[in-house]
Amino acid sequence: MPPKIHLTYKRIPNRVLEREDEVVADLGNVVVAKSRFSGMLAPLRVNGVEVIRNGYNMIYFAFVGENYDILKVYDEEGNFKGLYIDVLAYTKREGNNLEMLDLFLDIFVFPDGEAFLLDEDELEMALNYGLIDKETFDFAYSVANGILEKLKRKEFPPEIVWEYDWRD
Repeated sequence: MPPKIHLTYKRIPNRVLEREDEVVADLGNVVVAKSRFSGMLAPLRVNGVEVIRNGYNMIYFAFVGENYDILKVYDEEGNFKGLYIDVLAYTKREGNNLEMLDLFLDIFVFPDGEAFLLDEDELEMALNYGLIDKETFDFAYSVANGILEKLKRKEFPPEIVWEYDWRD
């Protein structure tokens, strides 16, 4: 049986997702694992295109100490749909436990490289309702904008993302 990693994914104010995922590669500061999308209330559409829905597969890359994770998204037939990048406050690891704190902003990158910043409204609402402070708000944008700039210069994602596939 393949090794598992326990993921605790937190979202302000008090949403916590916990699950056990199959480890594809454990490189210490990078964990590559497989999972499947479930529990979504509605499919995610980006620029008019459905890119994620329940039943789609992912292989994700958790970068310990970094402020993002990367999900390679595949439909039920195994077709690559794109990269989904979460902006995070942190990614921590203790043994077989990963913990991440989501900062609302996400980026979706289509296979052709076109990128879209998502969920700015959620970040704005979190600030307006006092769930985060201005420093956290600015930090989330700083991380997202840094990733978008690196995408434009073709310096992102890290090379390891292309070394693994859902079928691995």
